[in-house]
Amino acid sequence: MTLIDEFLPRYDFREQHATLIHAPANVILDCVTRQRAQDDPIVRLAISLRELPSRLMNRSHRRLLDFGDFTFLGRDGDRGLAFGLTGAFWQPDYGLLDIGSPGAFKANDRTDVCQLVMGFAVETTSSGRSVLSTETRVFCPTPAVRRRFAPYWYVILPVSGHIRQRMLARIRQQAESLAGAR
Repeated sequence: MTLIDEFLPRYDFREQHATLIHAPANVILDCVTRQRAQDDPIVRLAISLRELPSRLMNRSHRRLLDFGDFTFLGRDGDRGLAFGLTGAFWQPDYGLLDIGSPGAFKANDRTDVCQLVMGFAVETTSSGRSVLSTETRVFCPTPAVRRRFAPYWYVILPVSGHIRQRMLARIRQQAESLAGAR
């Protein structure tokens, strides 16, 4: 069972992306854990635009959403890792809940918010290369939450996909650079 299956076996929305990397799995997953949206100017711009209405209405003073806002859910050796986020993502400030541990993520029983897990998995091909895949799943606990989240999901999906592709490209570049240095 993968970590994403362990933490979010049921889901309503899903997005997947993958890339081929010439580096060992442990190096790749280490690079994943170091990712920050703020390191990419295009991603930073996309998040800034998403959060602009909230800031203009003086409803948010938080720093831009970044990977550090996710709860680290775990790492399965050199096979994968997962991060979680809980909130009302359609709200201007994402309606984020502070979830401090994997156990707290699993124990969440709120019916007015979504749970999101972003998982990463690495598989080694017969040629010795690695395939890094990322999957994002979102679970909406009630039909009312699903109706509130769905329009937001379909609006942000193209941008989210672009962000994931840019993240995978940065991870590939960093991992291949590190693997070449060894």
